[in-house]
Amino acid sequence: MGRLRTKGKAGAAKAYVTRSSAVKRLQCSLADFRRLCILKGIFPREPRNKKKANKGSTAPTSFYYAKDIAYLAHEPVLKKLREHKAFAKKLSRALGRGEWSSAKSLEDNKPSYRLDHIIKERYPTFIDAVRDIDDALCMIFLFASLPSNSRIPPSLIENCARLAAEWQLYIMHSRSLRKTFLSIKGIYYQAEVMDQSVTWLVPYQFTQNIPSDVDVRVMLTFLELYQTLLGFVFFKLYTDAGLVYPPPLDTQKDEGGAGVGAFSLQDANHNATLVVAAKEVKVDGKKVSSKDVRQTIKHIVASAPPSSEGDMMMVDTHTNAAETDEEFVAQPSTSDPNAPTILPTLQSLNALPQTISADLFAPYTFFLSRESSRPIFEFIVRSFGGRIGWPPSSGSGSPFDETDDSITHVIIDRPLVGKPNETAEERDRRFRRKYVQPQWVVDCLNAGKILLGEPYGQGKTLPPHLSPFGEYEGAYDPTVGLTHGDITITEAGDGDEEDVSSSADDDTEDDAALKAAAAVAAEDPAALRAAELAAEAAGIDYGTFEKEVTKSLTKAKKADANGQPDREDDMNKMMMSNKKRKLYERMKHGEKKREAQRANLELKKLTITKERKRVLKSTS
Repeated sequence: MGRLRTKGKAGAAKAYVTRSSAVKRLQCSLADFRRLCILKGIFPREPRNKKKANKGSTAPTSFYYAKDIAYLAHEPVLKKLREHKAFAKKLSRALGRGEWSSAKSLEDNKPSYRLDHIIKERYPTFIDAVRDIDDALCMIFLFASLPSNSRIPPSLIENCARLAAEWQLYIMHSRSLRKTFLSIKGIYYQAEVMDQSVTWLVPYQFTQNIPSDVDVRVMLTFLELYQTLLGFVFFKLYTDAGLVYPPPLDTQKDEGGAGVGAFSLQDANHNATLVVAAKEVKVDGKKVSSKDVRQTIKHIVASAPPSSEGDMMMVDTHTNAAETDEEFVAQPSTSDPNAPTILPTLQSLNALPQTISADLFAPYTFFLSRESSRPIFEFIVRSFGGRIGWPPSSGSGSPFDETDDSITHVIIDRPLVGKPNETAEERDRRFRRKYVQPQWVVDCLNAGKILLGEPYGQGKTLPPHLSPFGEYEGAYDPTVGLTHGDITITEAGDGDEEDVSSSADDDTEDDAALKAAAAVAAEDPAALRAAELAAEAAGIDYGTFEKEVTKSLTKAKKADANGQPDREDDMNKMMMSNKKRKLYERMKHGEKKREAQRANLELKKLTITKERKRVLKSTS
């Protein structure tokens, strides 16, 4: 006879625990339970059968693993939270009775907890911690820009600002910045630290308001964990780089609004003398310490005669042999004599060119105008070896002023206005400098090279600012057809190249528009309708458009009928399971949708370009 199973004692009912049951087991409040789950990384689970997990009940509730709750029962932070609850009761009782000395004594001995052991548990290796600091950095930079109120103390904001400055200092020192994108939400940065890509978001310097519907307690719990995590990570990074952590802060510069410039990086003294306890040993009845042994060795070395020429030759041969051992000597393969024997060595890999030069802005000196955001461009320029200055209205600590002759670029974001009272010296200085808009700095960083400054000149319409993050292969690129190598297309007002266009160019553009419309037409009625409207706006005859679409569909059907890959796809789909086949069809549907969107955007670009040429011809 098999073993009898009692209902609710095995299976899903035993593996899962509801939230109310977990709170009863841990004997804590719901707020403390939420804090513990955030700190330990425990989150609700979704059982396969909620009715079985809830012992027959269908009431909506949250489920947790029973093992996770048993793991929380032995957490030292839970013990401290219980002690804090007892402390709050004693303090309120003492204040109610007017026992001020007892209340002060209780306040001095207030229980507190540390999260060091939780960081060690959740991140066993340093690489795990570096890989997981994206959210921590976003939260730190967010709270560094928030105003203080009754829920967020000023000391917390000051600590977040300090951590944000320490991270920026390390990125500037190690030249680790790789990508930047100016978005509506803020500025996205991506750096490569310990061979790990770290991406974080920095909000713009606007007045921030905390919404009333946001639960700040949950965010503060996450922030408490992230502050401890970043403290560990920054200490390790600074120590490995040979820097003193935390970096010293100049309070006078900090009060003057110097920002990151108020911190100074200092090299750690690796040659510091270590205090080692001297060991004493008795030799022939006399006590001899390790200090005496070291002094005797130094005396012998100093009094030794100079080494002979043969000894010197032996040392040289040993050193040369050691140097030659570092080079990898490729040996031919015994199994395949024709196999190539050239393998990459460490020296050859180090000699390979990097994708983005760490000294991209090193030859240049920048000056920020007062309307440009100083923290953004100071961080970017200094991360790539450039020098940057700013006016006193943007804060103190600028290494040079506006009259410095070494300035090569001025980052300015205001319209072009002539100066009637400009002196000869100011005019000469203006001719020797390049005035560019802030987007030029970010586009140069993402491109990995110095772009031409003409399209980014003061008062000009800027080229599209594209995101460097995660674009799929074959995505629409608005710069294709607008750039030739490093030369960006001139503005519409230049006119010389526009007048050269002839009717042959218009016919070519019409053909391109028809081909794009035909590509859109395949199995997408909404995209076909948009293509018809765009073709009508471009002045293309409807009959010609319809013929091109029909021709494209006929070619597509013939290709489907005669194409071997489609039959192979059908055979492969027959061998798939129902779940995999639906996933494959969704993937193909997404690819067709993206291709249609790309073709539609290309058609719109052709229409806009043709309309602009027509307007220029009519005005000329």
